[in-house]
Amino acid sequence: MEMTGVHHAYGRRKVLRGVDLTLRPGTLTGIVGENGAGKSTLLKILSGELRPDRGTVRHEGRFGYCPQHTVLNEALTVHQHLAFFRTAFALSDLGRARELMADLRFSEYAGDRVSTLSGGTRQKLNLTLALMHDPHVLLLDEPYQGFDWDTYQRFWEVATSLRDAGRSILIVSHLAYDAERLDELWRLDGGVLHRGKADKAA
Repeated sequence: MEMTGVHHAYGRRKVLRGVDLTLRPGTLTGIVGENGAGKSTLLKILSGELRPDRGTVRHEGRFGYCPQHTVLNEALTVHQHLAFFRTAFALSDLGRARELMADLRFSEYAGDRVSTLSGGTRQKLNLTLALMHDPHVLLLDEPYQGFDWDTYQRFWEVATSLRDAGRSILIVSHLAYDAERLDELWRLDGGVLHRGKADKAA
């Protein structure tokens, strides 16, 4: 996935001022920045949810998008969400979804309604829905929000295995947690990206 010369503003407030970013295969990339720096706007443009004022975004293959705020139906069960997304992604089965549920340890909640789930378990479902179709590029906005320590560690195990399988993963956060796990780290400041200290490509 490649973003070139992207600008975006909300009225007179310029959020992105010519952002260039390339997500290479087999790479874990992180972007950090203060609240209001434009991180979520950048992700929405990468995912196609928002059109930039100027600039282009190109991508190849499937991509998954895990937004910061879960978009789930309170009245449906976990399994019903998986079945709905199976149809949307035209998947033959739920094998990959079940693997992810086992990896993140929430298989026992398959029959539970979303309204009864904790914030951390909702986030596990949110992540599973973004990953169940085996995307080539994965866009994650504060993906470990609400996770306990064990789930946090399991998240990184999943992310690392995806990177090792040649996937491109972008993790956006307001803090650079475990920056040493990343292959590239960028800081979004003043509407442009700056290389972070942990960037192994620097």
